[in-house]
Parts: sequence; structure tokens; C-alpha cells
Amino acid sequence: MAHQHGRSTGRGSASDSPAARYQAFRKSQQQAKSMAARFASTLPFDLDDFQREAIDGLEAGRNVLVAAPTGAGKTVVADFAMFLARERNVKAFYTTPIKALSNQKYHDLVAVYGPDRVGLLTGDTSINSEADLVVMTTEVLRNMLYEHSATLTALGYVILDEVHYLADRFRGPVWEEVIIHLPDSVNIVGLSATVSNVEDFSQWIASVRGETTLVVSETRPVPLEQHVMVQADERTEPELIDLYRHDDEGRQTDKLNMRLVSRLEELDRKAERNRANSHDARGGAGRGQGRDRGGARARDRARLGGRSGRGQDRMQRYFPRRWAVVDELNYLDMLPGIYFIFSRNGCDQAVEQCLNAGLELTDDDEARRIRSIVDEMVDGQLSDDDLKALRFARFRFALEEGFAPHHAGMIALFRQIVERLFEEGLVKMVFATETLALGINMPARCVVVEKLEKFDGTGHVQLTPGEFTQLTGRAGRRGIDVIGHAIVVDHAGFIPATAAALSSRRVYPLHSSFRPTFNMAVNLLNSSDYTTARTTLDHSFAQWEANESSGRLEAQMHTLEQAVEGYERAFVCDHGDFKEFMTLRMQLTDLEKAERNRLKHTVFRSDAARSAAFRDLDRRIGDMRLAEQNHPCRSCPDLQRHLKWGHRWVREMRELERTRERYDSRTGSVARQFDHICAILAELGYLTHDDGRDSYRLTERGQLLRRLYSEQDLVLAQAICSGALTLLPPACLASVLSSLVYEARRGARGEPRYYPGGRLGPVAHAAEELARIHDEVSSLCADYGMDDLPQLDFGIVDVMYEWADGGDLADVLRNTELTGGDFVRNAKRLADVLQQIAVAAPMLGEDGAALAQSAGGAHDLVNRGIVAYSGVDG
Repeated sequence: MAHQHGRSTGRGSASDSPAARYQAFRKSQQQAKSMAARFASTLPFDLDDFQREAIDGLEAGRNVLVAAPTGAGKTVVADFAMFLARERNVKAFYTTPIKALSNQKYHDLVAVYGPDRVGLLTGDTSINSEADLVVMTTEVLRNMLYEHSATLTALGYVILDEVHYLADRFRGPVWEEVIIHLPDSVNIVGLSATVSNVEDFSQWIASVRGETTLVVSETRPVPLEQHVMVQADERTEPELIDLYRHDDEGRQTDKLNMRLVSRLEELDRKAERNRANSHDARGGAGRGQGRDRGGARARDRARLGGRSGRGQDRMQRYFPRRWAVVDELNYLDMLPGIYFIFSRNGCDQAVEQCLNAGLELTDDDEARRIRSIVDEMVDGQLSDDDLKALRFARFRFALEEGFAPHHAGMIALFRQIVERLFEEGLVKMVFATETLALGINMPARCVVVEKLEKFDGTGHVQLTPGEFTQLTGRAGRRGIDVIGHAIVVDHAGFIPATAAALSSRRVYPLHSSFRPTFNMAVNLLNSSDYTTARTTLDHSFAQWEANESSGRLEAQMHTLEQAVEGYERAFVCDHGDFKEFMTLRMQLTDLEKAERNRLKHTVFRSDAARSAAFRDLDRRIGDMRLAEQNHPCRSCPDLQRHLKWGHRWVREMRELERTRERYDSRTGSVARQFDHICAILAELGYLTHDDGRDSYRLTERGQLLRRLYSEQDLVLAQAICSGALTLLPPACLASVLSSLVYEARRGARGEPRYYPGGRLGPVAHAAEELARIHDEVSSLCADYGMDDLPQLDFGIVDVMYEWADGGDLADVLRNTELTGGDFVRNAKRLADVLQQIAVAAPMLGEDGAALAQSAGGAHDLVNRGIVAYSGVDG
């Protein structure tokens, strides 16, 4: 347990006397204690030490950062913040990184406080927005801060759930924007997974928010044991072997279990002996029925697709099948469980494999209850055609047998059904991708991890200790289980020591993903001057981390500078300036190698331009070589001795230059990015210099961009201002703009099956114009040394047109690789962009008003049926 206080914000009134301040302090302490007691009396359990410590900090008016394992009870601190808000007659906001978490928390709070006192804001859903307690996604709060929303009035507390999500490359920067921009009068409560540099993060929060209490708990509420599931062959049962040895009291230690190592070596030798007659064993003697209540299991079940591991003919040992793992865990009474598979298709296939193997995890009464709950949740939400397109009947059948998938390819309603049934103990095994590990309240008795590697979009990478901890953290239900179980399934390339390294390191570093955006820049400059905006960005966690590392670089530069000075004293030459001579030689080397190589890879407008560039380079090299050969130091009789020190000087000088570059790139790096963004915006007419001063003010275009929160914010603004979208009918507008939000899985960028209206039609023409605008903005970013823009992807232009044109879900998805969940998610993001255009475009006059009307119509066409379903009813 750790406790840390940051610096104070100094909010007290200077006019108060010391005696008055002391009496006010004593009174506030007494009131806080009474509130804490009243709060504790409402709980059905005693508070843990770390919860009490965090609550003490919150009572004292400090910000609080709580870092603790999944299921440890961090949300009790958030509950107390909301309790304090009610007692002190101020508002509290509860923010989450994803809409599913917001919806879940909304229902939790409604159950406690009632629907009249709780609101929900998720971008596409607005319920009771002026309530005392409002749940929202972090993006919604960020937008409210930039718009100076009246909803912020009387805000006292903001809970940032899963605050470690600020490391996320795409959406993480929003957390930093919120922490920086919240009014000083607001206290924040950050709830985080345990990270190794949490002290650094806490110090940064203190630097921008004032006094901060850091509370760290490494203790899991339910002890976790680590196991590995192995299997000799398809004729034997799987074996569950402990990853670690046990001590005399029966508890797992941190010592690797050598019995596991020996068993795997034995299985490897067996695979070696059997390689000659290795073959695919397909088919079987009928469907197995699993172990019955007496514990007997039919061993002649179907073998479904032969051996489980790829490359079995390459002497790999046999790996347990998914259904066999589930069957064994059911026999060992270790369900309910979550089985993490890093593939959506893999999750769906696992359910089918269990069903085809004849496994049944529910009894008749449970199956009837499942059907009743599912039918109740689906009733009136989706049409029969939609349900058929989503293969609802098969989904419900799997649920009744006790199995379910859970991944982003499913629609929200289906995921919510799975979550409810699992929480009620009816579904026994959920096959999930890692997205389920992000905060959804689904604790289990056991967690299974299929492999210790995953595909990250570009290739297969090893899980990090943080990822492994996040996955296995769901094992062990507080108040139900004495022990939680984390099971790694034996797989190709599995090494016990790797699993031990992942499971023994409970923490991982938290690093900022913050970077200024075009939208952020205009929002900052709308409410502050240029200097203040730069200072604000200097307060980001990204810059704080950069400053910390720059201190080390500064020390390194000092050491290198001393070495360089020493070599300069060693090669002092009576014939001339030897430093000048060595600098000439360095520059000559750079020209002959680096500059020539750069020209080789430069694209020239013509062969003549290319020839001229190389002729100029040759001339410069000739002049410099002549200067080096005629330098006075060339005639020194001690030239070779001087060169010995000179070569070392060159080596240290180059290292010093590289270190200086790294130092310069870190000090003020965020503000420099802001400078580049402002220069681009000024060049494109979104900013103008304010009366000749070193500042900017927003133009009409800048006010438009301020309301566009798309990842392609500037591209969208340019498209609006250019008139490229103005004449498009609503369905065509939706179709074209889908390219701003769609990102094909596995990085497969492409064209749609067809362009509505043909290659010469309005959609294809607008798409071509949008691509041209994107290229122009990308080139401008490259000129200023900024990161590349995300690529446009027109892959679902046809799909969105068909949907906006009134097509039903089955027809829209036919002959595509989109799942229902993928389609709905992209359609919701598109609807959000269309809504932004409808709000922002009218400021551009008559053409803008026409575009806004078309965008509003397109929004309504897209946001219907299954897309409009929010999942917050009932």
C-alpha cells in the first residue's frame, strides 16, 4: 500500500483569518466523518484498508487515484464520491471509456438512486442530462468542456473509470484533455489497474489538479492460482497441472512446478516417437454426452476436425481441444468461466465445437429460464428479419446449452444478453476476445487463456504482463469463490517459464498517447490566447514524461561535452585549427554518403531536375574535398597522432548531436506539434493572426472545425468548405462519409463492390474529391514533419448506401464480410459524424444550411432499426 500527496491548489480565501480557517477545517472534518459513517452503514460489507484510505483523501477535499486489481472494490470509492456529491448538493459525473460500460453503470446507479436522479450521455443517447449523477463516455465530457456546457454548472466530482486507458493510441488523449481542462473546483477520482509507474502518473495529476492522494493495493480479494491444461492425445483426458509449486500450507509459491516441465518434455518425446505414424484422426463414434452427474465420461466422442494444433506432423505434441478443456473444467467444478480467444471467428467456432461435441452445461430448468430472459430482452427490439439475419435461433440455442460468444462483431443487444445471463449464473462458459476484459462486470471462477500471443493488426506478438493480468484478473468471484483459477492451454511454442514471467509481474508501465489535434487546437484558441494554449499543452502527461526523460539526456549531454572538450585539447595543432579540419571531414562524409543516398530516394519532376541535383552535389563535394586537402593541418608531421584523437572526437560529436536532437525533440515537444498544427490551420484559413500579434483567432472555418470531432477532422472540414459534399442527397452523403469512419479489419483497405450510381455518378465523384482533399492535407502534414493521417477506406460505401436507402439488415450484409456488430458500430460512428455536420455546417451560410439539412436527413436514414438501439431500456 502506498500513499502520496501532491501539491495543494491553494483554494482557500486569503481574507480568512487563521482561526476562522481552522474552525472551518475542524467543522468540515467532523461533517466528513459523519458522512463517511453514514456511507459505511449502507454497505453490506466492511471497508478494506485501501478503500478507507482513498475515502479519507476524498473527504479531505483532495483528488484521489486508486490503483488496484480487477475486482478489488475500487468502485466503492467512486460510490462514496457520488454519495458526497448528494450530501453537498453538487453534481457528480461518472465517465467510462466505452458506451457498453456507460450503459452498465447507468443501470447500476438507477437501481441505487432511482431513474429521476441519474442521467446518461453517450453521444447517441441522452437521458436526463441535467441529473445530479450523470454517466457518460469520456469523449462526451471533453466536448462539454470545450463547449462550456451549462451542464457543468455545480459539478463537484468526476470519476474517471479505467483511467489507465489514456495509454490507448487512438482514444487515450481524451483522458488528458479532461484532466487538464476540468475546473479547479472539481475533484477527480481516478480508478486504474495497477501500473508500475503509478507514482509518476499521480505526480502529474497533482501538478495540474492540486493535492492528490495515491492509494495502491496489490492484494486480490480472491487469491489466484495459475494452471496449465495439457493433453497426451485424443484418447486421454486433459490434465490440469499447476504452474507453480505449493508450499507446506497448500498455497502456490512463485517457484515453477518442475512436474509441469517434466510432463511437457515427456509429451515432446512421445510426439517424437510417434512422428512416423502421425496422421489426422478425423471423425468419431458419435456425439459425446460429457460427464454425467456420476462423473463418468464417454471417451468415444467425436473428434471434430482432427488434431488441434497446427503443424502436428512437425513433431509437435498434442494440444487440448476447446470443447475438451471446457468438459474437463466442468468435471472439476471450476465453472463458470471465461475462455479468452484472440479472434472473433475463434470465439464463434468454439461455441459450435462445444455444441457439436454434445456438451450440455445447463439443466432443463436453467434452459427454460434462459429462454424466458432472452425472449424478454429481444421482444420488440428487433424485427424477425433482423433476428434471422443475425442467426438468433442458433445463438439462443447455444445460450440454453450454457455457451456464448462475446466480441465486438456481435450487436450490443446480444452482448448484453450474454452479460446478464453470465452474471445470473445461467451461462457457464463465455468465449470472448480481450475486449471483455475492459471493465465489464463479469467475474468468473476460472479464466482460460488459449495462447500467450495475439494478432495486433500487423503480426503475432506476445502478450504483455499487463494484458495477461487484465485477462486473468476476472478469475475469482468475491464472496463466492475461495480461490480463482487462471488456466493457460498448452499450445505451439508454449514454454512454462514464459507463463510464469507473465503471471508473476502484476504491473505494466502507463505511458501517454497524448498528441494535439486540429480540433483540439481550435478549441483551445477559442477560449484562450496562443501563449496560454501552449502552456496548457505543456501540462499534458506526455510532456511531463518527456521532461522527465530530458533530465537524463541533459546529464548525458554534459558527459559527452566534457569528452569532446578533452579530445579537442588532445589534438591541438600548431599548423592550424584541427577542430575545423575534422569538421570539414565530417561534412564531407555526410555529403558523400547521407546526402547522395537521400537524392537517390527523392522523386524528381523530371530526369533533368534529377541530373541537376546530382551535378550540384558533385560540385559541393569537389569544393569541400579541395578545402580539406589544402587545409594547413594536412602538412602537420603529427597528423596521424592528431587523427587518432580526431576520430574519437568525431564519434563523440555525432553521439552528442544525436543526444541533442533527442533532447530538443522532448523539451516542448507537445507545444511544437501545436505550433505546426497552427501553421497548417493558418495556411488553410482556419486561423488568422490577431492584429499582427504573436497570436491567432478563429475564422468562420475555425468555428466550423471546432465542432467536428472526427479522427479525420481537418479532411472533413476541408470537404465541407470546398463544397464537395453540398449537392449530395442524404443517402449518397452517408455513403461517401462512411470512408471517414470505416477501418477494415486485418488492415485490408479496398474499394466497395460498386459505387452507387456507377463510376460517373455523384457518390464516385464525391469519393474521388474526398480522396484528393485527404492527399492534400496529408502532404501538408508531411511538409511540417507531422504524423501521417489515417487512410480513407471506401470499402463500405455500397453497404451504407443500401442501408440509408432503406434496405433491411439481411440484404445489406449479404455477400459481405461484415458482422452485424461491425456494421452497427460503423453506422453509429457515421451517424455521429452526420450529426456533427448538421450542427456545424449552417454557420457557412446558404450552402452550409443545405448541407446541414442533407446531413440531418442522412443521420435519420442511418440511425434506424438495429443501429438506433441503445441498450439502455429496462
